[in-house]
Amino acid sequence: MTTRLTSIIVLALIAIALIAGALLWNQLPEQMASHWNENNQVDGSMSKFWGVWMMPLVTLGMFGLFLLIPNIDPLKANIAKFRPTFNLFIALIVAFMLYMHGLTFVWNLGFQNFKMSAAMLPFLGILFIFIGYMLRQAKRNWFIGIRTPWTLSSDSVWDKTHQLGSILFMVSGAFAVFGGLFGGMAAFWLMFVPLIGSSVFLMVYSYVLYRSETKG
Repeated sequence: MTTRLTSIIVLALIAIALIAGALLWNQLPEQMASHWNENNQVDGSMSKFWGVWMMPLVTLGMFGLFLLIPNIDPLKANIAKFRPTFNLFIALIVAFMLYMHGLTFVWNLGFQNFKMSAAMLPFLGILFIFIGYMLRQAKRNWFIGIRTPWTLSSDSVWDKTHQLGSILFMVSGAFAVFGGLFGGMAAFWLMFVPLIGSSVFLMVYSYVLYRSETKG
């Protein structure tokens, strides 16, 4: 996906979110539910102003950062090698954030006969699976990927860590999709335990690879 097409898609999604907020303004409560715990119970709220406008504005700022990163990275030539994949990731993560924003609208409009975790996790799992795919494509850089002192110091360590990381993130994503069938605490554990375990393991793995490489 080209950067131009990515920009068009992202800005169109943000515009839709802003227009939806304006059209639904009078139907939304003054205090909007904004956060749900692992048991799908509302445990946080915010004023309607922030509930309607904050997510699109944060997403717009995040998009600007995603556009800036490839231009300021000292290894930007490496990012260019997988830029189409990174662009697709940008579109997916923006779509995910605005999907979550849409779910909060649905809930606050009174349609509450669904579990937030069950609605969220399948999309989040797909996002993790794609991140796993992107990790396989990623070349060494300072912003995108599994950045430890050891992966950033060696192309070989970077490539081997990301090959394994690709598989682990895809597996974590599959668990998240599966967790969406259950919701509640089961979904929470199915999503976070594999993800956290994979992250810790990959950090140690990159260190072991680097030590083995430098000793050799």
